[in-house]
Amino acid sequence: MAGTGPERTLEPSAAVADWWRMMDLRMGIVPVPVAVLGAAVTAAFVWLGAPPSDILMNILVLSVGGFFCAEIGKRTPGLRNLGLAAILATFLPSYLVFARILPPTLVKSVTAFTDNSNFLYLFIAAIIVGSILGMDRRVLIAGFVKIFVPLAVGTVVAAAVGCAVGTGLGLGLRHTFFKIVAPIMAGGVGEGAIPLTIGYAQFSHQPQGELFAEVLPAVMLGSLTAILFAGALNAIGKRHPHLTGEGRLQPGEVDDEPFATFEARPVAHGGPAVGAADVGAALVMAVTLYLVGALAQKLWGWPGPVVMLALAVAMKFGRVASPSLERGAFANFQFFSTAVTYPLLFAIGVAKTPWEKLMGAFNLPTLATILATVATLMGTGFVVARFVRLYPIEAAIVNACHSGQGGTGDVAILTAANRMQLMPFAQIATRIGGAIMVTLTLVLFARFGG
Repeated sequence: MAGTGPERTLEPSAAVADWWRMMDLRMGIVPVPVAVLGAAVTAAFVWLGAPPSDILMNILVLSVGGFFCAEIGKRTPGLRNLGLAAILATFLPSYLVFARILPPTLVKSVTAFTDNSNFLYLFIAAIIVGSILGMDRRVLIAGFVKIFVPLAVGTVVAAAVGCAVGTGLGLGLRHTFFKIVAPIMAGGVGEGAIPLTIGYAQFSHQPQGELFAEVLPAVMLGSLTAILFAGALNAIGKRHPHLTGEGRLQPGEVDDEPFATFEARPVAHGGPAVGAADVGAALVMAVTLYLVGALAQKLWGWPGPVVMLALAVAMKFGRVASPSLERGAFANFQFFSTAVTYPLLFAIGVAKTPWEKLMGAFNLPTLATILATVATLMGTGFVVARFVRLYPIEAAIVNACHSGQGGTGDVAILTAANRMQLMPFAQIATRIGGAIMVTLTLVLFARFGG
């Protein structure tokens, strides 16, 4: 008889079905009931006085906090297409720390985890290696060569315009260039503002701490401006699709080589499913490449992320990774960009974004100079892109990363633009572009800045 015996299907009761629907209601990737329970558990640990700073506690805190802030941004009418989710996930927790709304014990837990776990570089390793191994190898090298053109032209024009605006508003040419324009394009805080101000201190015999406090607001506000403009470019790309490759840097990035066999294709293109072992193997490979870069930085002073990027490009170009490893690496890219981005931004906001420094740049001449510098950098990239056959919006977004807050800025800018696959090119703009900017600026400061 139908519906009897061991093969019959039991339909859930109405109450169970309603509960399942509730569990499928998500805040980002976090089920709403889990988020509520997680908030209660966190409050209990805070009440007990000692939230642990381990990975378990911080997966919960950063996931709930990051996706909660992102959901506010995504649901704000009129601004949700301008990258507000990334902005709120980064800067709202910074304000909450400043206003002491987040309990100090919880802030201490998040900060300790963020500083000690190298959370940011695990994310960047997975994103860079996954995006490169999932990229069209025939145009990969051409893309790296071409991106230097809008980046170099944009840097020169942005420096000229930024200095003209700042000088015209009474800030003075030296102050404008050395304290605002150069720090914006120096590669962030750790690899930009800090070595820059150490050099300033050596040449001028001023305290490095005071110089650092003076340039930090420009770095942070420049990054915020780039995030806003990147979100605006994403919205423009939806209205004018001929201006964008939706994350592809140049036309023709379709891998149709004979090497792209059935086994190498992702599931979306008819290929086999990605195995859990392949995902794990690819993650270990990405971490190994990062550590090789870190070792090169310790031994020879080479920028670690750039070494990692170069090794990943060499692996892709030389077909070193098998198709299964490439699929696993791309699966890691998809996972980290979907599940880890907003928690990471929340951690950055709590641990690495001092609100009072950001507010320190809020005066009209400085704001106008920062806006002019970032807008010119991105606008020049947009215009020059056509001459080297790059998509204008993608080139402008990569140029925006040159004015970002280092690796943290790259994550926020590309999240706002919904183009995380540009991370390899963003690292070129941030690391190599920033290093060149720091070097040239210190040469000029030694001659004219004293």
